[in-house]
Amino acid sequence: MTAEEKLIKERERIGQMYLSQREISGDMRFCFGIDEAGRGPLCGPVCAACCMLPDEPVILYLNDSKKLSEKKREALFDEICDTAVSYGVCLVDTARIDEINILNATFEAMKGAFEDCFQNYRDKYCLNVFNGDTEELMDCFDDIPGLSDSIVLVDGNKTVPGINLRQMAVVKGDAKCPSISAASILAKVTRDRLMLELDKKFPEYGFASHKGYGTKEHIAALQKYGPLEIHRRSFIKKFVK
Repeated sequence: MTAEEKLIKERERIGQMYLSQREISGDMRFCFGIDEAGRGPLCGPVCAACCMLPDEPVILYLNDSKKLSEKKREALFDEICDTAVSYGVCLVDTARIDEINILNATFEAMKGAFEDCFQNYRDKYCLNVFNGDTEELMDCFDDIPGLSDSIVLVDGNKTVPGINLRQMAVVKGDAKCPSISAASILAKVTRDRLMLELDKKFPEYGFASHKGYGTKEHIAALQKYGPLEIHRRSFIKKFVK
């Protein structure tokens, strides 16, 4: 297959993802996609992202972040940030995870990411016209997502408590809906970058390679050097006393 044929095939795949999202969302005007990264690791925060993409498929190669190489995720991260209509990211730290459990911490991160995305949209498309005339301002307010024309698509089988817009849980949504795929990449890259920074501070734990997940290497380091403040005490009970 030639490079041109591969590009045509990829454009068709992304086009199908957009069609799938429209079908799932009921063709809502505003579609927010939410996904998370870091529910399973033994340390570090859980990260969630929310993304609203343009109506047309302008970003290629969107997919479940776990199916993409690190190099491709990094490139897509920058493209999503430059191209998205709006996006938001939220981290919930280790102490909070231990306090309220990982499911509730994930919901908290998702809600925070949505609120950030929603507010960024308002700021981007509304606050910049306050110096304009009344007609421009009213047109801007007409474009603010509302209860009747918006939907939040959440990867997985659960919706997010506290988000007061219509929601739909989409199993394997990061492979079906481009807005969820974009959120998946934003969350994964944000968290991975943080773990790389932690690796510089604590190289003996190997965070650069396992990103905090419970690999044999990580568990061995945990037992040899003991837990750090960033380790989730509720996750490591069976490995250390």
